[in-house]
Parts: sequence; C-alpha cells; structure tokens
Amino acid sequence: MAPDSFGETMTARIAAEAIHRGWLRVRPDDEIVLRPMSDGGPGFIDAVSSSQAGRLIDVPTTDPLGRPVTAQVFVSEEGPAYVESAQAAGLHLLAPAERDPRVTSSYGVGAMLLAAAEAGATVIYVGLGGSGTNDGGAGMLAAVGIVGYDAAGSALPPGALPLIALDHFDGFPLLRRSRVVAASDVDNPLLGINGASAIFGPQKGADRGVVQQLDIALSRFAEIAVRDIPPAPDNLAALPGAGAAGGLGAAIFALNGRRESGIQIVMDAVRFGTALESAQLVVTGEGKFDEQTLAGKVAVGVAGAAREYAVPCVAVAGQVDLGRRRAAAYGFDAEYSMAERAGSISRAMDEPVATLEMLAETVAKDWSR
Repeated sequence: MAPDSFGETMTARIAAEAIHRGWLRVRPDDEIVLRPMSDGGPGFIDAVSSSQAGRLIDVPTTDPLGRPVTAQVFVSEEGPAYVESAQAAGLHLLAPAERDPRVTSSYGVGAMLLAAAEAGATVIYVGLGGSGTNDGGAGMLAAVGIVGYDAAGSALPPGALPLIALDHFDGFPLLRRSRVVAASDVDNPLLGINGASAIFGPQKGADRGVVQQLDIALSRFAEIAVRDIPPAPDNLAALPGAGAAGGLGAAIFALNGRRESGIQIVMDAVRFGTALESAQLVVTGEGKFDEQTLAGKVAVGVAGAAREYAVPCVAVAGQVDLGRRRAAAYGFDAEYSMAERAGSISRAMDEPVATLEMLAETVAKDWSR
C-alpha cells in the first residue's frame, strides 16, 4: 500500500492504514506491506521514517509568520537526515486570511537544517512542497548565517517584498559540513511565466499585481545571491527546480546543493524496490487522479517502479478524471474512485477514511483471489 496524501483530507499514512483495514476485512489472510509515499511535500518525514531505523528530533522553530512551532527532523541510522520544509513553511500553517506571500518567510526551515547538521548529518534531504512562502529561501539563508541587508546596512525584515531593497548578503553559512539536497520533482525555474511566483503564487494568496511584485523581488534576490554567495551558480534563477517551494530550491542551489527526485528519495529510503521483489500488487492513491497526476506526481512514480518489477499497480482516489487508456499508458492497471463508491464527492469527503476503507474492500475482491 503506497499512497500519497489525499490533499488536506488524509495523510499518506492514514490513507495507507485505511486501505489496509478495508482490505483485511475481506481478505484477512493476505500479507500487506505499508509504504506511505511523498514527493517531498507534506508527509515527507512520515514517509521516510515509516520503515527505516533512526530517530526523530523535535525542533523548536517558527512558522511562515514567525510564530513558534515544533517541527521534526528524522536522522537515519544510515547517516542522512530528512527535513520537511512544510513543517515550518507550509501553507497549511496559515489561515486563509493570513496567506500573503509578500510577508511570509522560510526562516523556520533554516532552524531545521541547523538541527540536522548538529545531529551529525553530512547529507540533509529537504523535502520541498506545500509551502506558503515565496521569499526565494532568503529566510532560510538568514537562519543559517547568510543575511540580506539593504543599502543602509539594515538587515531586511522577513518576507519576499523586502527583497526588492536587497543590496547585499553577508555572513558565513553554518552548514559547511553538510551537503543539502532538495527533494523535489518540481522543474519550475525561479522567475518568469513558469516561475515560483506565477505558477504557485496564486494558491498562496497572490493576485496578478502581487505576482509581478514577487517576481521583481526574486529577480533581485537571484542577482545578489549570484554576486555575493560564492557557491551560487551564474544561472541560478534558470535552474530547473529553483522555483520549488517559493524559491527554496534556489536557496539550496546557492548553498552548492543539488536537486534529486523527491519520489525517488522516499523510495530509496523505504527500500521500495525490495518490497516490490515479492509483491503481487501495488495500491497507490491520491486525492484526485487526473492529468496533473501524470505530470510527475507520486502515483506515477509508484506505477513506474511497479512496472519495472512487472507488478500490477492500481490507483484509488477521491476523484478519477482520467480515461482508462490514458492511465494504462503510465502503468496503471485499474483506477477506483471514492466519489463513485460513495455516490458523490461530497459524500465521500464527509467520511473519507470510512469511504476509502470500503473502496479498499472492492479492490481486494477484484485483485486478491
């Protein structure tokens, strides 16, 4: 059972457990392996810590508006540490009226990176996704020792909009012994019509005018970062993934970090390939199964891995808006809809866990003899 989260309705772990319970009600003798998945967004820590040894460290940090929150960093016994940026910079931490990417900050993510480094991790995987920030990672950089200043020599206040007045960066990164890796499947650059502001800004509360302001701010950020932060590549703003999580990808690249597939990082961490060697079926899922699913979301990554091992893969989702032939081309053998099972999407969402359990019963009857 390898689902992603179902939006804000169910975490990947809750979804996996619901499928498990429903399945065993009709096929109690089947052996089920749970592997909740993530592509780096919310649920990343839950996924990577679900089936490998290590320790969770509570980290006092701040949310996008500077309020105290407690996040968790997972340090694997094998060495790497894992950080879920959404635990400090997530959109879900903000009420709808608070969502303003001009003022939100990624500062809290920096505290999590420092905690991972202090725990001795030489490689830190940072899950990017679900962010409520658009500051290019400037807040995170400040937390790890690289502070932005205006022309008067004053440290810039948190948020994206102050970056318009950015004059220089100063400081020394406190992560010298750790390599930071962006865990993300987002290819967007930092700037332009496919950049962080234009593509993701509206869901964080930005209208067209604010999107333009944000892009101006991030353009200034990239220009000064390339000049003042020695590891930053000259093409920082154009790098694929620089626009992930409101530009946190760009900040990681400025620290000489790199990007790897978030889905693949999770699969490697939980030894998904090993589980597939003896599997007879893979069940994945997400909130909505549609064309966006095919653009590199978790379900497609799971189906692709299953296909490599010649294991059938089926998808369960809140809604299915994709034709059978189209889904089959990406490795899916069947798709099941919670909305169809419940009679409507509203009924399915009234009791999502119970509906998913009932849907899992149907899948089990179809696929387990």
